[in-house]
Amino acid sequence: QVQLVESGGGLVQPGGSLTLSCAASGSIFSIYGMGWYRQAPGKQRELVATITSGGSTNYADSVKGRFTISRDNAKNTVYLQMNSLKPEDTAVYYCTAGVRVDYRVRAQDYWGQGTQVTVSS
Repeated sequence: QVQLVESGGGLVQPGGSLTLSCAASGSIFSIYGMGWYRQAPGKQRELVATITSGGSTNYADSVKGRFTISRDNAKNTVYLQMNSLKPEDTAVYYCTAGVRVDYRVRAQDYWGQGTQVTVSS
């Protein structure tokens, strides 16, 4: 089985910074794309940022220039550096990864349990 565990969420003032981490563990043959999504109360889950195994990145327009996604393939970990945080960034942040558990099977998407980020003065 595969587990994704997020950490690093919390309460921060507007303009502050936080770094989220998400470590994948378990029966892993290879990891493809990894990413972060978020869901605010009463809203649908939305894409924040993604990163391919080769390091190509994609960001939602609302976070471009403020958030940076990165990954450490040796540690099976993806990060989200969040700067200049705004109250509208408040949400539960979820990481996701496309994981292949064996060379004989196709990759599947796995999700973490989520970590709360609250931006408030």
